Amino acid sequence: MGSTTDGSNGSEGVGRRDLIKRSAALGLISVPTMGFLSACASSGGGGEEKAEAGEKTAKNPLGVNDATQMEFVLFDGGFGKEYGQDAVKLYEKSFPKAKVKFSATQKIQSTLQPRFNQGTPPDLIDNSGAEQMDMGVLVGKKQLADLTPLLDAPSYDDPDKKVRDTLRPGIVEMGQFDGDPVWIMYYAYTVYGVWYSQKALDSLDEQYPETWDQMLAVCEKAKKKGMAGWTYAGKYPYYLPFSLYPMIAKVGGREVLDAIDNLEPNAWKHPAVKASFEAYYELFKKGYVLKGTPGLDHIQSQTAWAQGKALFLPNGSWVENESANVIPKDFGLAVNAPTGLDSSDKMPFGTIWASGAEPFVVPAKAKNPSGGMEQLRIMLSEASSRNFTSKVKSLSAYNGGTTGITLTPGLESGQAALEKAGDNVVNPRIQDWYVKLQKEQIGVSGLGEMMAGRMTPAEAIKKIQGFADAAAKDTSIKHYKHQ
Repeated sequence: MGSTTDGSNGSEGVGRRDLIKRSAALGLISVPTMGFLSACASSGGGGEEKAEAGEKTAKNPLGVNDATQMEFVLFDGGFGKEYGQDAVKLYEKSFPKAKVKFSATQKIQSTLQPRFNQGTPPDLIDNSGAEQMDMGVLVGKKQLADLTPLLDAPSYDDPDKKVRDTLRPGIVEMGQFDGDPVWIMYYAYTVYGVWYSQKALDSLDEQYPETWDQMLAVCEKAKKKGMAGWTYAGKYPYYLPFSLYPMIAKVGGREVLDAIDNLEPNAWKHPAVKASFEAYYELFKKGYVLKGTPGLDHIQSQTAWAQGKALFLPNGSWVENESANVIPKDFGLAVNAPTGLDSSDKMPFGTIWASGAEPFVVPAKAKNPSGGMEQLRIMLSEASSRNFTSKVKSLSAYNGGTTGITLTPGLESGQAALEKAGDNVVNPRIQDWYVKLQKEQIGVSGLGEMMAGRMTPAEAIKKIQGFADAAAKDTSIKHYKHQ
């Protein structure tokens, strides 16, 4: 999650959820290999010294000093780094005297956290991947700059339109944690769900299952033909919520996810959570999960799935780009909303998780914050957005940029899934508000253990509720709530 992959609070809570609806699109929080490198701290003095502001003009609305270096660190994941490099060239064209120091890494936290601590952070960061810095902590410690000046600046293509007016619904609200300030600009737009090969489903003479009984029947049919029903990133089992969380909402209503986000007592003990955990555990019990899955990373599981060893894969829309070299041309890549339990579910079939992804931030102590924001303004132009979409098979936060682009199967399927969902789009916040809780405790220690058969659903729920309760009581953590 990298993606993971989305914060609002105060009176903004409901507005954000409402705004997400009917958005078209897709994106990434690609997850690299876990592990930590020794910190690469920047040399130099304290970060209190800001670059002198440049003159604000129609072409330079943020007042960038054209003689000051701008440093940009991009997460090098499933989207690669070319789209960032292309955007840097446009920055350098606008400010020919400015030097841009551009780098791409998978080691965001171990490389950049020491620099935050020393007051010498870069000017723009794509804070994504398995080593994503905890966004809730960064906001709580006031380590990020408010991006409102960027949002209120004239858009790159149309000076009569503000940047905020060119963005997809929900993007601005997702960057909020405490009401008005906007701390994060999510650049990609992701649809999460269950990914599969339409060709493989057709070969079983089956439709995508809408109820859990149908899901089990499809998996049984696949098993008889030598294909597993499911696989997933066993080493990073926080991929499972990409389909499990919207299933919980479908079964019990979106308020169940809100209670989980809010760290409410016994939120994980809700009957919808219990029923959904038991349904997933049934996949393990009946032997429908690809053998060896708990030991696979995201690339290995995606490769096995692309090779036809498993039918279903919980993932985000970055999977089309990340697995492009292993997905066969006639695969028929498709995504669908998570299967529900039955007709008693609170929300209709089609309920799906979709939201902004790839979080970009400008540190509060950046030496050239206006340069970091200007780089984002360039990236939120039609040309940069179109370049991003054509190169990485994902839509961006810019509401457009698809003219002249033939949509890939995954993009097309994702848009169809969002159209079917209509208003029934959910956006869990826990993975942004409480990164460690979501990834290590809920994902690895809870769901990972359960799906490997080392823990029952009841034991997993008890353990996860314990982790959530501990996080709720931890006064060193800043807490956020839906209102």
